[in-house]
Amino acid sequence: MPAAWRCRGRGSRFRAPTQGFHHGLGAFLALRQRVNIYKDTEETMNIQITADSTCDLGESIAKRGIGIAPLCVILGGTTYRDGVDITPQDIFAYVEKTGELPKTSTPSIADYEDFFRPYVEAGKTVIHYNISVKASSAHHYAVEAAKAFPGKVFVVDSMGLSTGQGLVVMKACDLRDAGKSAEEIVEVTKAVAPKVNTSFVPDRLDYLYKGGRCSRMTMYGANLLKIHPMIEMKEGQLVADKKLRGSIEKCIASYIDDLARMYPNYDKTRCFITHSYADESVIDVARQKVKELFTFDEVLETVAGSVITGHCGRNTLGVLFITE
Repeated sequence: MPAAWRCRGRGSRFRAPTQGFHHGLGAFLALRQRVNIYKDTEETMNIQITADSTCDLGESIAKRGIGIAPLCVILGGTTYRDGVDITPQDIFAYVEKTGELPKTSTPSIADYEDFFRPYVEAGKTVIHYNISVKASSAHHYAVEAAKAFPGKVFVVDSMGLSTGQGLVVMKACDLRDAGKSAEEIVEVTKAVAPKVNTSFVPDRLDYLYKGGRCSRMTMYGANLLKIHPMIEMKEGQLVADKKLRGSIEKCIASYIDDLARMYPNYDKTRCFITHSYADESVIDVARQKVKELFTFDEVLETVAGSVITGHCGRNTLGVLFITE
């Protein structure tokens, strides 16, 4: 028996080992907690959130450390990378000059492998969010590319586009910053994706007609009678859900009224007002109606990128958020 533990009455020499034991245990537990916190922080730092450029997140990309895989826009036989060497203004100028819409294309499997590789080689676990699989083949290519990095690259179908896709990406960033594992982030965001309200109202149907999404007669009639469809993403597909009539400002107000009625329960974390270079009067209406009808913690405004703009045209606006 150690000398300090020998029974010598009930004096301090008997109590000392117990006090020392508790002190040592406390120190050990505190150290283990610090190690666990460090481990969680290290794991969080080693998770890289990435997305296709169609997420339209603007300044949030740099603020939240999001990696972007650019989709491509083809003008007159030349391929440009969305958000890198082409802007929506280039799209507008091209359509005005040629009367034709640009074509868009996705990264190849090899492109996605090249995109993921530097992150994996840096010790990161990548979680990538694609534009809806029903709107693009990008998801299929990214899934195939991820097979080159087993257990290191997860690919999630956002079931949305523009900041509808972006809301799922931002949720992933929130979870990463809260210390969640890659598996937890994937599980939660897959559940969130179908709950996102992705919708918008175009000013004119010219781009939708040129893209084969409506007939010439529908386009002329809608433009003449000032009919603006509310286009909504349902189960990953775009659907013309309702027809609004009047000035674009009036229709945006009615559209947001409808959103408030349709989705009384919603995630208050954030909302996006996303537009394709809409008139300031249109944006102001959206700001005022969102403030009047909703109570989001933050309302972020972004401008749609070249791929999204190339399909909807100028002066289109959407209010996007996660429903419950």
